[in-house]
Amino acid sequence: MKHNWIINYLLQSRKSDHPLIIGIDGLSRSGKTTFVHQIENELIQKNVRYHTFHIDDHIVERRKRYNTGKDAWIEYYFFQWDIEWLTNYFFLLMKERMMLTLPYYDNLKDVQKLQSVDLAEVELIIVEGVFLQREEWREFFDRVLFLDCPREKRFARENERVKTELEKFQTRYWKAEEFYMTKVNPIEKANFTIRT
Repeated sequence: MKHNWIINYLLQSRKSDHPLIIGIDGLSRSGKTTFVHQIENELIQKNVRYHTFHIDDHIVERRKRYNTGKDAWIEYYFFQWDIEWLTNYFFLLMKERMMLTLPYYDNLKDVQKLQSVDLAEVELIIVEGVFLQREEWREFFDRVLFLDCPREKRFARENERVKTELEKFQTRYWKAEEFYMTKVNPIEKANFTIRT
């Protein structure tokens, strides 16, 4: 892994009996999942007990995030996840609780299903996803890495069918991303920024 030094730095950052909580932040298609797989492989080699959460596993049902009467970008940024619930029952409890019960989204059935996650033996928790440094969540991370990738490069990584939905990108995704980059300034707030 070309960023092997990051793992060593992160592991040295752990100073308590609680698991170290790492955020892998970045806009859509910036390479977060690939980067997390590289980190996981390194953690396995170092025999570090970890668990990874993908924030998109916890989105809400479509009726709560589409056709709400609000602008599409607002739906995406503010309604895609139940921000308050995740704050109180995921982020707030992650360091303290040995067992979490979380809603996982089933895309085919458009429902959330509760699943339990045992964190009793975990030394490091990775949370991967977009908008992780929003004001409600940033304080829960011990360290955050932001993957910075130009929009043109990210869009080129979309599949051809999705690329035909340009208006959706313009009105929903890109406006929300611009809001996040301007209001939250995740590059400035992150502990590390990595160009992908």
